[in-house]
Amino acid sequence: MMVEIIDKIALNKYTSKMVLRAPDIAASAKAGQFVIIRIDEKGERIPLTIAGCDIDRGTIDIIYQKVGFTTYKLDYKNKGQSILNVVGPLGRPSELDGYKNVVIVVGGSGCAIAYPQAKALSENHAKISVICGFRSKDFIILEKELKSISDSFEMVTDDGSSGNKGLVTDVLQNKIKDGTADLVIAVGPLPMMKAVCEITKNFRVKTIVSMNTIMIDGTGMCGGCRLTVGGETKFACLDGPDFDGHKVDFDEAILRSKDSSNSKPFCGKDCNLFKGGLK
Repeated sequence: MMVEIIDKIALNKYTSKMVLRAPDIAASAKAGQFVIIRIDEKGERIPLTIAGCDIDRGTIDIIYQKVGFTTYKLDYKNKGQSILNVVGPLGRPSELDGYKNVVIVVGGSGCAIAYPQAKALSENHAKISVICGFRSKDFIILEKELKSISDSFEMVTDDGSSGNKGLVTDVLQNKIKDGTADLVIAVGPLPMMKAVCEITKNFRVKTIVSMNTIMIDGTGMCGGCRLTVGGETKFACLDGPDFDGHKVDFDEAILRSKDSSNSKPFCGKDCNLFKGGLK
């Protein structure tokens, strides 16, 4: 069944948000879950986090960074048009109940995952500290939204064009050294999440990571999203995407997956793939 695009918003030059009419998904979606979309009959399946939902309107939000042919093709769609299908909600919801003091460390487009998690924690009356890291001010998304539900918010950029110049891990160490944090959530590029887990392990703070690995069918059949957690094979689409960060074999995951969550967009309307236009 075709899925209508209710709205489309450019978050920056590289990233957009779409609001899709999907009442069944909106009614049951939880923080941490995702959908798999297909634009048309010839299109590939791509996983995208459910960045928000409105049960009354029957809509869900998806956020995508334009990094390849399919996401650029998706971005050619506009309000009032449709995409072929949306399957979800998929994956296990984030387990966020019972935490009182949470630090969320997010890199790049991982904000699309972190925002609904932060919102759920806020509704549970947890104290939330958010640390956001981006390449530069040109890549920032959801800053106002995260600030509005955070007790503490810090921005760092690689070049210092917004917030402080530096790494999210530098800020994290100061946040958790007093021992008050009972949970750290890390969402972003695999090397960043690995570095966060190395720090939190030393401080003995429970850490959840969102493993946005390669996915094709979302049912565990393709095996593309497999990873090793605690010495056992797991599938991000079925067993995750959230996992205990201290048990994830990040070295294996980095070797298996070319992380694109914060990569530089390489293709646009002027590249060879788009000669002749899109249909």
